[in-house]
Amino acid sequence: MRSLERHRDVGAYALGVLDEAEAFRFEDHLMECPQCAAQVTEFGPTARQMMLYRRATPRAVHPFAGPGPQLLDRLLGEVAARHRAVRRRVLYAVAASVVIALAGPVIAMMAGGGSGAEDTVRVTATDEKSGVWAQVTTANEAWGSHVELKVKDGAGPRSCRLIAIGLDGSEQTVTSWIVPKHDARPNTMQGAAAWHPDEIARYELRTATGEHLVTLDAH
Repeated sequence: MRSLERHRDVGAYALGVLDEAEAFRFEDHLMECPQCAAQVTEFGPTARQMMLYRRATPRAVHPFAGPGPQLLDRLLGEVAARHRAVRRRVLYAVAASVVIALAGPVIAMMAGGGSGAEDTVRVTATDEKSGVWAQVTTANEAWGSHVELKVKDGAGPRSCRLIAIGLDGSEQTVTSWIVPKHDARPNTMQGAAAWHPDEIARYELRTATGEHLVTLDAH
């Protein structure tokens, strides 16, 4: 039997209309043809419907009459259409997974707090005694606050720190730096705090020895 004819025997085999020798040869073919094996499995519901139809066949029709070639072609066409539908569903599922995977980091950043304008607080102050000018920009993040400090201090060289003071009075060091000698240009530093902006009461700039330079209210 040619390979094409064996492929066409899927419907007849599922309906049980092959004789014993043909069924034996087709089962040998199934061992080497995953496509036919899958079609036989999918053909099961249709085969059961055909068997029910046979039981209801009028006596004028021979009860063991097998399906003609046109019926088998139509049934095989239905199986092929099911294969195409399954492949489309798989492709759609994969595409959706890719979109979700690519969109995930963006969604996570938005949900995590980000640094949008509505989550950013900027305060500025100048201390009359020390002459130090400072500007602190606090951006809300999922883990706390990202802090940018701009400062003008012409009394260097000296080592300084930016301290965040929480609503409960506790303190955290946000960043530290060394003021250059005789340099009144603004310097920019980056730092971080474990608190969110609404948990910070104020910022203080101090020297490493504890001398107060300027205070910035956080709200």
